[in-house]
Amino acid sequence: MPTQRRKARIAALQALYESDVAGHTPEETLERLIVEARLAEAGAAFARELVAGVLTNQKRIDAIIAKAAPAWPLEQLPPIDRNILRVAIREMLIDNGTPVRAAINEAVELAKTFGSDNSPKFVNGVLGSVSTMVAQ
Repeated sequence: MPTQRRKARIAALQALYESDVAGHTPEETLERLIVEARLAEAGAAFARELVAGVLTNQKRIDAIIAKAAPAWPLEQLPPIDRNILRVAIREMLIDNGTPVRAAINEAVELAKTFGSDNSPKFVNGVLGSVSTMVAQ
C-alpha cells in the first residue's frame, strides 16, 4: 500500500499531467484528486507544495531537464515522463527536503507505474545526470 507521501506524489503528478495534456488548471485538478485519493492533510499539503513548486519553477526545471537530456527536446518527451522529471527535480533541487536518492527512487517507481516500458530507465538516467550536476 502506498504511503501518504507516495499518494501525494501521484496526485501531484496526475494534476500536472492533466494540465499539460488537457489544459486543465492544475490547482483545481489537484483538489479533486486529493479528495479522490482520500489524502490526509499532511499528504494533501505535500501534494500542493509539489504542484506549486513545479509551477513556480517550471522554466528553471525545464532548463535542467534540457541540459540533462540534450538528445530529447522537452516538447518531444512523453508528457508523463516530463512531469515525473519535473516533480523529482523540484524535490531534489528546489526544496531539498527529500534526499536525492529517495527522490530518484520515487520517480522511478512512478515511471514504472505510469510510464512506458522505457520510462523507468530514462527517468533514472536523466535524474542521475541531474544529481551529478548538483554534486558539482
